[in-house]
Amino acid sequence: MGSIVGIDERMALILGAGFLSCLLFLTLAIVLSHSAGPRLRLNRRLRNLGLSTSQRETVSNRTMNPRQKRIQQKLQDLENRKKKKGAKNEIQSAMLKAGLESNVRAYLFGSVLVSVISMGVVYILAMPWYVILASGLFTAYFLPKWVLLILFNKRQKRFTANFPDALDIIIRGVRSGLPVAECLNIVSTEIPDPVGDEFSRLVEGQKIGLTIPELLQRGLERMPTKEYKFFAVVIQIQQETGGNLADTLENLSTVLRDRKQMRDKAVALASEATASAAIIGSLPILVGGALAFLSWEYMEVLFTTDTGHLLIGGGLGWMALGILVMRNMINFKT
Repeated sequence: MGSIVGIDERMALILGAGFLSCLLFLTLAIVLSHSAGPRLRLNRRLRNLGLSTSQRETVSNRTMNPRQKRIQQKLQDLENRKKKKGAKNEIQSAMLKAGLESNVRAYLFGSVLVSVISMGVVYILAMPWYVILASGLFTAYFLPKWVLLILFNKRQKRFTANFPDALDIIIRGVRSGLPVAECLNIVSTEIPDPVGDEFSRLVEGQKIGLTIPELLQRGLERMPTKEYKFFAVVIQIQQETGGNLADTLENLSTVLRDRKQMRDKAVALASEATASAAIIGSLPILVGGALAFLSWEYMEVLFTTDTGHLLIGGGLGWMALGILVMRNMINFKT
C-alpha cells in the first residue's frame, strides 16, 4: 500500500513538473514573440508592398546625394570588417574592448579557476554530480564573459561621456589653424582615459607610419561605439574629399550631446522601475539564504531530496523568466 502511495505521489510530481515546464516554455515563447513583433510586422509590410530588405536599401540609396552615399558605404565597410572576424579572435576582441591585454591563456586560466571554485561550492552543498558538472561548465563559460562585458560597459560609458569634449578640442584647434595630427596629440594629453588612450594610440601609430584608416579600424575593435564609428567615417571622408572638418565635427558633437542628454533622461525616468526590479529579483534569494542560515533543518529538504532539486530548478527558471520580462520593460535602447 505504501509503494502504491509512493508511486502516485511520484506520478503527481512528474505531471506537475511537466505542466510547469510547458507553462514556462509557453510564457517564454510569448515574451520572445512580443520582442520580435516589430521586426516581423516590418517584414510583413515589405512583403505586402512587394519589396525585400535589399530592394528597400537600393531605393533609399537612390535618394541619397553623393556625400551621403560615401558615408553609407564607409559604414557598410566597417560592418563587413566586423562580421568577417571569426570565433578564433572572439576572446581577444572581448579583452581589448574591456581595456585589457589580449592574453588568452590568462582568460582560460581564470575560467578554469572559477569553474573549480563553483564546483567546490556546489559539492559542499551535497548536490548531485550532474548539478556539480553543470555549475562548473556554466560558470566557466558565462562568468568570464559577464565580467568582460561589465568592464566594457563601464569603459564605454566613460568614453561616451568625454568624447564630445575631445571633439570640441579638435574643432577649436582646426579653426585656429593647427593641423589635425597636433589636435589629436592635444586630446591624448588633455582628455582622461579611455578617450586619451585611444587618441594617443592614433598619434603613436602615425609616428610609425600607419595610415589613419588603419588606426581608426583598430580603434573600432577596441571601442566599437556608434560615436567613435561616426568620428572614423567623418575623418576618412574628409581625407578623401576634403571639406570643412570643423563644421562637420561640430555637428557631430551636437548630435552626441543630444544623444547623451536623451539617454540620461531615459535612465532617470526608468530609475524607479530599475530599483523595483532589482529588489524583486534579489528578494527570493536573500530570503532563502536567510532561512537557510537561521534554520538549516527547515531548508535542508530542498538540497538533499530530488523533489527539492526539482523545486529549486523550477523556481530559478521562473525567476529567470521574470527578470527577463522586467529587463525588457525597463531597457531603453538609446
